[in-house]
Amino acid sequence: MTTKAQWFASVVACVVGLWGAWAATAFAQANYPNRPIRVIVPFSPGGGSDVTARFIGTRLSDRLGQPVVVDNRPAASGIVGTDIVAKATPDGYTLLLVFSTHAQSAQLFSKLPYDPIKDFAPITEVISTPVGMMLTPSVPAKTVKEFIAYAKANPGKLNYGSSGPGSSPHLATELFMSMAGIQMTHVPYKGVAPIITGQLSGEVQFSFANMFSTMGHWKAGRLRLVAHSGLKRMEAIPDVPTVAESGVAGYDALIWYGYTAAAKTPRAIIQKLYKEIAAIVNMPEVRKTFIEQVTDPVANTPEEFAKVIQADAEKWGAIGKRLGVRLD
Repeated sequence: MTTKAQWFASVVACVVGLWGAWAATAFAQANYPNRPIRVIVPFSPGGGSDVTARFIGTRLSDRLGQPVVVDNRPAASGIVGTDIVAKATPDGYTLLLVFSTHAQSAQLFSKLPYDPIKDFAPITEVISTPVGMMLTPSVPAKTVKEFIAYAKANPGKLNYGSSGPGSSPHLATELFMSMAGIQMTHVPYKGVAPIITGQLSGEVQFSFANMFSTMGHWKAGRLRLVAHSGLKRMEAIPDVPTVAESGVAGYDALIWYGYTAAAKTPRAIIQKLYKEIAAIVNMPEVRKTFIEQVTDPVANTPEEFAKVIQADAEKWGAIGKRLGVRLD
């Protein structure tokens, strides 16, 4: 009897323990968030990722009733900051403002401390945008065709900047050089803001850069925006042609920004974050601001965003392989 009683007691204790754990988890999810949320931006302050995270974060904090803190971790082409989120507790309190580079790294790095697809739970893509082809005023070219001719006539004299090996600006430029038949020297930086500094100082003469982050400079004439990498003209800058229509047919290099969390983050939390962030992106004033910043607001579902990440990983992986771009 004693043995049966002990067995029964252990079963009851196990059931009570499991119920207690389930109840605690359910309570935590139902009351999410009840403390500050940290958003890791794996690039330097001032770039598109940082600006987007802070713009959304302020409004998300208001909607959730908790502080949303942006934490910049610029190092190793975004790998260091991204790894923090991959290894974070999957409770929705550590998020990643993810950039197109995230998908591209899946195929271009043979060794990463995380799996860009499996170790993250997509929440939503917030904006999509082409990058602008920026020239320094010292380059005597005002169109894509003129620049290609100049580059061919001056081999070895031009440098281009990117936000690190494997970044979208890096791959966009490698693809452009391949299709245009030119060569430039790569100068990697740790984000968009340092690229701008390097270009203004004359260290680099060319970049594919975020058009909003550089807007003040190209409007003031300190940089020359000659084209952008999309397949159609942008509403905010209808007079700026695409690279494709300017002599490099078929060229296309879009970038995007979105939110992810650590894999295994509860579905209820992912859905709550998606609904709140999507509501922010779809606010008329927010949409207007994004369009004025030369971006397209998106706010797709977690499932749709997962497909975007997978498709980009396959696209840029194939391009990187064809161009011989390997990053280790």
